[in-house]
Amino acid sequence: MWAAAFAVHALLPMAAAMGSESEHQGEDVRAPDGEELDRLLDEQLAYYRALAADYLDQGLDLSGGDEVTEALDAFQPTGSVLELACGPGVWTGQLLRYATDVTAVDASPEMLAIAAARVGNERVRFIQADLFTWKPDRRYDVVFIGFWLSHVPAERFASLWSLVADCLKPEGRVFFADDAYRTPDELVEGPSSSTIRRQIPDGTAYRLVKVPHQPADLERQLRQLGWHIKVTSTAGPFYWGAGSRGLHST
Repeated sequence: MWAAAFAVHALLPMAAAMGSESEHQGEDVRAPDGEELDRLLDEQLAYYRALAADYLDQGLDLSGGDEVTEALDAFQPTGSVLELACGPGVWTGQLLRYATDVTAVDASPEMLAIAAARVGNERVRFIQADLFTWKPDRRYDVVFIGFWLSHVPAERFASLWSLVADCLKPEGRVFFADDAYRTPDELVEGPSSSTIRRQIPDGTAYRLVKVPHQPADLERQLRQLGWHIKVTSTAGPFYWGAGSRGLHST
């Protein structure tokens, strides 16, 4: 299954994560401001809505993917699980191997329709929501973020993690996976910018956010926000993180 899970560099369709003043550590990645950022995030969401029908056909054969799926199996996301930016449900089935129930949230109705058709499980609740404004109606044992963290602008990083904290039970856990993969032709504003450009199969181009987090820097940023999360690199461009608030272990 992992080839599908890492489709289109394993990017999931949510254009919105929540508000932050933190900056990317390590590489100097400049981010847009104000109204321009809003336009960029709108364009990112439009990209994933337009790509939905072809998303699962965009796989890349990159090393390290199996390490991520094995890490998630070792983590064992049991209990009630919240999946942020679920996309077409490529991770939802693996979550259901351990979870009592899954709440899967995404901004794209096209992606959610594909996910519901693929998963077809009564233990999944699908929610279409803009994560800039979405508020959870309950707390969860696990929050899972699959290949979306790199699409969160630096300005929204802290607010995303505030949302995650609001979604978790006191002893709740977090698992995320992502990559820092950006091709030279995507870097239309240069390597110092987190804005890239990608095309859908018909050739239409869209701008997206792609922050090339490095595991050690990401781990430090999270620690500054009160999270105890170990971020691990794979043999390829991927990384995964697991942990919780404060000093609780995974």
